Amino acid sequence: MAYDEELADRIRELLPSDLAVTEKKMFGGLAFLVGGNMSVAASGQGGLLVRVDPEESDALLEEPHVSPMEMRGRSMAGWLRVAPEGLGTEPELEPWVGRGIAYARSLPAKG
Repeated sequence: MAYDEELADRIRELLPSDLAVTEKKMFGGLAFLVGGNMSVAASGQGGLLVRVDPEESDALLEEPHVSPMEMRGRSMAGWLRVAPEGLGTEPELEPWVGRGIAYARSLPAKG
């Protein structure tokens, strides 16, 4: 399954205009990198992948439509998947994009 191009466009609209963001195909989807660090991605499996502070993962998993991101059968702290059902409106999508951007900005830049 290809990533949701409409979701990718909605993410682009929410990115701060003063922020240098790189788009890169990753995980079968389209990732948005800040300083070389993934912030969010339109997932190739549907929905949104979000990178958050690992210490906040457990609390955020309590949110509706949120599950751990799994890679090769293992869940990874600090990486969440938000199902499409939880992204239908801008008020639902915007906080997730904001969380991903904030965490990516807090990390040392790569490259």
